Amino acid sequence: MNRIANPPEQATAHLASNTPTLLPLGVLLLAGSFAASAQTAPTSASQTLSTVTVSDSAEPVELKSKNSLRASSTQAAKGRQELRDIPQTVTVMTELLIDDRNLDDLREVLKTTAGVTFMAGETGEEDVRLRGFSLGQAGDIYVDGLRDAPLIERDTFNHDRVEVLKGSASMLFGKGSTGGVVNQVSKAPFLMDQHEVDVTIGSGQELRVTGDFNLKTGEDSALRINAMTHDADNHGASVNKKGIAPSYRWGIGTRDEFSVGLYHLETDGQPLYNHPWFVGADGKIEPSLPARNYYGLASDYLKTESTYGTFSHTHRFDHDTELKTQVRHGRYERELLASAIRFAPAAQQPGGLAMTADNLSSNSVLLRNPKARVGYSDLTQIQSDYSGKFQAFGQQHSLLAGVDLSHEDAERNNSYTSGLNAAPTTRVGTPNDGASVIDTRLPPVLNTFRASNVGLYAQDTVSITDTIKLIAGLRLDHFDASYHAPANGGTPTASFQVSDDLISPRLGALYQPSATESWYASFGTSYNTSGDSYQFALGAMTPGSNNARIANTPPEKSRNFEFGGKFELFDNKASLGVALFHSEKYNERNTDEPTADSFLLSGKRHATGMEFNLAGRITPKWELFYNHSWIPEAKIDEGVTSGGNAQQQGDRPALTPKHSASLWTTYRIAPQWRLGAGLNYRGEQNPEGARHVMAKAFTTVDAMAEYQIDANQSLKLNLTNLTDELYADSLYRGFYAPGAARQVQLSYKVLF
Repeated sequence: MNRIANPPEQATAHLASNTPTLLPLGVLLLAGSFAASAQTAPTSASQTLSTVTVSDSAEPVELKSKNSLRASSTQAAKGRQELRDIPQTVTVMTELLIDDRNLDDLREVLKTTAGVTFMAGETGEEDVRLRGFSLGQAGDIYVDGLRDAPLIERDTFNHDRVEVLKGSASMLFGKGSTGGVVNQVSKAPFLMDQHEVDVTIGSGQELRVTGDFNLKTGEDSALRINAMTHDADNHGASVNKKGIAPSYRWGIGTRDEFSVGLYHLETDGQPLYNHPWFVGADGKIEPSLPARNYYGLASDYLKTESTYGTFSHTHRFDHDTELKTQVRHGRYERELLASAIRFAPAAQQPGGLAMTADNLSSNSVLLRNPKARVGYSDLTQIQSDYSGKFQAFGQQHSLLAGVDLSHEDAERNNSYTSGLNAAPTTRVGTPNDGASVIDTRLPPVLNTFRASNVGLYAQDTVSITDTIKLIAGLRLDHFDASYHAPANGGTPTASFQVSDDLISPRLGALYQPSATESWYASFGTSYNTSGDSYQFALGAMTPGSNNARIANTPPEKSRNFEFGGKFELFDNKASLGVALFHSEKYNERNTDEPTADSFLLSGKRHATGMEFNLAGRITPKWELFYNHSWIPEAKIDEGVTSGGNAQQQGDRPALTPKHSASLWTTYRIAPQWRLGAGLNYRGEQNPEGARHVMAKAFTTVDAMAEYQIDANQSLKLNLTNLTDELYADSLYRGFYAPGAARQVQLSYKVLF
């Protein structure tokens, strides 16, 4: 057997010199487009590899992520790399952090990440911002390095950890990636029998049960099944989720390792779409209604399904060289019917008075305006990533190279409200009143959106000396997209196509005077095509409309400069990262003036600041995770100079607070007792398109107490938003989505 390691413990083994070599799955994919960059693979059973001694751990992440707030390696920058070798900020939320804070939804995980803000979308989805730059309606979110579908719900039941790579990243990931990327790392089978069941009950009649079952099925194979069911009433904003993720892995630690997995998540609930705000005399947004109050209809719903299968093959040429190929196909569905809550006009209010914060009462009248969309998409991806070390021209080289292909076929209707009866009004004092309307809509007329991308990249890290490394990378992309908007009868009212060829460079330098110290400088670029996941398919796209003009606009371009250091502290038990960054979108879509009848790439904006990361064990009893983003300087340098409340040249960009921070710390006060406390802080920020108002800064406080019953059982009490802070969590011009009210959860975990 061609064994590379003997997981889960580190071991030394040998690749047998007389064992036939399997043809790597990704060789054919790479050969036609980047053959020159990779070492030649054996092509017949008669060719063999000389004996190579390998020292490695095949399961470092699966075990460490459960037991530490610190991560030392990541997959967020292609392949598995040490964090100290990546010349950009990477924040990693491990499984222990996710479990300690009971972070069940990916959005909750991202809210514990500094520099992340949220725009509340017009049809319920959230537009994630990183350092003030959009992640493209969550189009820059990945699962195990492959792009996740946009506009869907996500749960953490199958997450080993969540990695956030900050700054431009198109050299690695292609289109998008302006503010960075989010990579969700799935739990993988490992060579040990270990099972875990976690039962949580909480506020809002919450009942959540998760199971994580890992079974060693052979000398180098294992099966892992993660499952979840989650029900909560939430005072009307109900949540019902079910998920299962089986995966089978064989050849673990050998020359040829395979895995196959299936993921399925379905959700069904009643969404709390928004609350209306008041604006004080100081221009500050004042949340108006209790966060737990649900004013939508009983007939509102949000239903989603995500189902995808992934096949992976890793071929190890030797202990320094491997080729990993992944193939994934998925089907994603989202259907929303929600109520946008507004204060009724003065004529409908008690006494005929217009609503203000001073006359708000339990009898104040609220309108419920329908918001609806449907979307169905099929996403197919093939990706091969090669990593290897070699000597050339007297220098040590570390090469990353790869090719990826993707195709998305989507059908959408972004305003599926035609034919609905008017919803009855409600009052502030009667939340969750049980009112509903009959769905009288005809079947939706669907727009079609198809997009394909072929990407090819290579990055070389050259060791100039024992302490100095230089990094250079380049990516080529070819992107095609088409959009068709059918009218009644099937004749398209609009049909658009876009095709782009793009080049994305990346440069960096590392100075590593010791094993515990790494300094770096980097430059990277990114771009947003007009065919990104959301804006290309908005509206009717009729000739002359804004959306049609966007479709014909070339890609936006961005760049990121970063200087920083990464250090190992407290006997390598904790990691510290400090970085200075300058992110700039210098080719931003902008309307011309004064007629504003077309789009130009004349806009420019920037954000300059510092990032701080500290995670790990300070003492044997004390662990800490701290992430802080400080952006003192951010500005729209070039843009429109008029336009009412819309953002203008000279403004600070929306959703870019000066400070945002997250803290989580635990202390073992006794062998059986562990206490934890956390803070989330977000500074003042404007909503997009509403320069005249400002959302107030807020801090939420969390707490945790865990009791270890015995070696295999524990009880945990979580208090989230301990002070019941009322705050605007995600923002849009004219309304906000409130942050969750105080929540109490009790969890019982058993290992067997």
